[in-house]
Amino acid sequence: MGSAAEPPLLAEKPTESVDGRTARRDRNREAVLDAVLELFAEGRLQPGAAEVAGRSGVSLRSVYRYFEDTDALVRAAIARNLEKIRPLFEVERLGEGALAGRVDRIVTARLRLYEQIAPMTRATLQRAGTNAIIREQLESTMRDARRQVEEMFAPELDAMAAATAGEVAAGLDVLLGFHSMEHLRHTRGLSGPEAHRVLVRATTALAAAGRT
Repeated sequence: MGSAAEPPLLAEKPTESVDGRTARRDRNREAVLDAVLELFAEGRLQPGAAEVAGRSGVSLRSVYRYFEDTDALVRAAIARNLEKIRPLFEVERLGEGALAGRVDRIVTARLRLYEQIAPMTRATLQRAGTNAIIREQLESTMRDARRQVEEMFAPELDAMAAATAGEVAAGLDVLLGFHSMEHLRHTRGLSGPEAHRVLVRATTALAAAGRT
């Protein structure tokens, strides 16, 4: 009986070894992607493979083994970042409650999101013109953001004439979009509370304008 039990035990060892290699490869791959995100956050929007390898502690050879080129590396980093921050895209009670409360909720959520995605979005915008996959990811995110704005301000938009509603919705989309946050926080250097006050004032005025 002892000898009969040996083959299964021997057969399990290669499987354990493969599992260990797979886990190590996954950890190394994640370390590489996190290194790219760190470099983006520091303003290094086009990091080279050697720089990524040095930051991650993973060999340059392994970086090339995991990702066929820099574009593939950046695409994977963007996808990982989106997965990590997706909960921040959510806004509670879309379209519910008084206008003031809805404005405050979406402005607060968008500014919080901006603080987390600004470095990655800068890198995404820089590469979107030459990379179809990145461009598609960006356009999909922007469509979702537009739908969210339209749902949040549906009570106001539904009460407007179609042409007016379209114009107001477009304006709200711009006000609450990344470029608006970037201008206020990065270009003008406003603090978070200052940007919040500006956006609340402008968003409230625009959402209510079509009703007069």
